[in-house]
Amino acid sequence: MRTVSAQEAVKLVKSGDRVFLHGMAAVPQVLVKALVARADELRDVEIVHLHTEGAADYVEPQYEKSFFTNCLFVGGNVRPALSTGRADYIPVFLSECPVLFRKGILPLDVAMVTVSPPDAHGFCSLGVSVDTSLAAVESAKIVIAQVNPNMPRTHGDGNIHFSKFDAMVEVNEPLVTHAQPESSDEDVAIGKHVASLVEDGATLQMGIGSIPNAVLAELTNHKNLGIHTEMFSDGVIELVKKGVINNSQKTRHHGRIVAGFVSGSQALYEFVNDNPGVLLLDIQYVNDTSVIRKMPKMTAINSAIEIDLTGQVCADSIGTRQFSGVGGQMDFVRGATLSEGGKPIIALPSRTRKGGTRIVPTLQVGAGVVTTRAHVRYVVTEFGIADLYGKNLRSRAKELIKIAHPDDREALDRAAHERFGGHF
Repeated sequence: MRTVSAQEAVKLVKSGDRVFLHGMAAVPQVLVKALVARADELRDVEIVHLHTEGAADYVEPQYEKSFFTNCLFVGGNVRPALSTGRADYIPVFLSECPVLFRKGILPLDVAMVTVSPPDAHGFCSLGVSVDTSLAAVESAKIVIAQVNPNMPRTHGDGNIHFSKFDAMVEVNEPLVTHAQPESSDEDVAIGKHVASLVEDGATLQMGIGSIPNAVLAELTNHKNLGIHTEMFSDGVIELVKKGVINNSQKTRHHGRIVAGFVSGSQALYEFVNDNPGVLLLDIQYVNDTSVIRKMPKMTAINSAIEIDLTGQVCADSIGTRQFSGVGGQMDFVRGATLSEGGKPIIALPSRTRKGGTRIVPTLQVGAGVVTTRAHVRYVVTEFGIADLYGKNLRSRAKELIKIAHPDDREALDRAAHERFGGHF
């Protein structure tokens, strides 16, 4: 294996190129820093990525002539740049992100990824983030690899022979880790309500954060649960050790956890390292509705920023301000709906941290609808569960008002009366 310096490797990037960055905890930070150091030599380089951890210096104002960022998902490190026009967002289902590369809708000139060192057969692993990175490596004209011994070797789709790389740079730095957030009293209450909807033998999809952790903490007495999800974090590990999650009822990938990426603590990365019980697969497959629907009792647990009285879910923006992205919510909401015995669940606190209601008469002006009211079934807050399936607009409003914060119910009731008239 012949390696070069990061400075030499990024010379393969030219002005006008579209460059993919490996995301989540796998961001090749040494390569990113070397690329930004070439800013004076480069113009109009487009950078494409999903959520990325760590610094994103390429979106700083002084580099706007050199780099422009097109986000497939918006993280906190690039969020300010969107409001000033130095970055933009592409609304797209997570399942279709690889399609943009494979079909040449977003043809890639360069892909920069982080991989494990090659094994005895010359294969490196994309490690904790296979998701869209596999499609990027397959599609890009040039692939630059940051080889890091701290990257876990994961089973699944992420095995790439080193001959695929046009340049390799050796680094030795820890992956970005996340401490597990503490669950509030509201989170615990939500967790209990959601857990009551989870049946033994169900297959779960959930993300990262205090609410998913609270749900997982309430599942210790469940049996034969499975995981098929775009991502998971530390909360899964204890349930695997206890045998609660054994994937024994899954019709596909029997006995194995399936995900597109993982993000969490060092213990999580050690858990997935060379673990044949965990498969990290191409997100075009993982989030394919036709695959998801085949999972028994598929239970999809997703979050929201706000939801209106008819059931429209905004999960990616605060008014006109782009906060995150569409992600895989709709992939799994629809897949769970079509699964035999499946349950799509939207879980959110009844109020924001500043005390504003999250169940609102109408969405904020400019808010994006991620999940339509025709797709929504269960909505959960700390005050209970609303089942909207098969209900008309008035009945939905009544169900949602019941699980709103008690101090907000009177105002919501007045808004519903104004909207639906005396028959409400």
